[in-house]
Amino acid sequence: MKFFIDTADLDDIREAASWGILSGVTTNPSLYAKTGGKLADFEDHMVEICHICEGLPVSAESTAETTEGMIAEAEHLASLAPNIVVKLPVTEQSLPAIHHLAQEGIRVNMTLVFSATQALLGARAGARYISPFVGRFDDIGDEGLDHLAEMVTAVHNFRYGYWDEEGGPEIITASVRTPHHVTQAALLGADIATVPFGALKK
Repeated sequence: MKFFIDTADLDDIREAASWGILSGVTTNPSLYAKTGGKLADFEDHMVEICHICEGLPVSAESTAETTEGMIAEAEHLASLAPNIVVKLPVTEQSLPAIHHLAQEGIRVNMTLVFSATQALLGARAGARYISPFVGRFDDIGDEGLDHLAEMVTAVHNFRYGYWDEEGGPEIITASVRTPHHVTQAALLGADIATVPFGALKK
């Protein structure tokens, strides 16, 4: 299993990298705000993360809501550094954007995935990564790991014609709250767990 760190804190990223276990970073403007950062500086901050994690995928989130806006913002984000991956939510607007970007060679992390059918749609459209939100299910009394198991099995059953040479699409277990989530995700065959630093230390 690969470990990504889910944070915008540069010190946490550097420490996780020093352990020799870091394979990537996921972040968003909300996580950056928690570090005291200002939205106007977000892009520069993303570039700094990319320098720390040279050669590793760093997911930067688009906030656009239309297909055209997502494509334009994604192209801009991808131009900031070669290891930028663009985070897009799974919506009717994002699927054509994901497909367009895949054809351009821009990697997308399709996020906020809550069903196997959504995961399959994203994989077919050309997403490089697919991020089921395990902890969000647990928050409403559902079993997030059961949904993760369905998505892992369904997506890994097929090839999609995009990112095959990189072993993609890969499933990122997201909204991880505990070490138990990581262990179970590994046993289920999820490719990646993206983990907040506090949970990573546990």
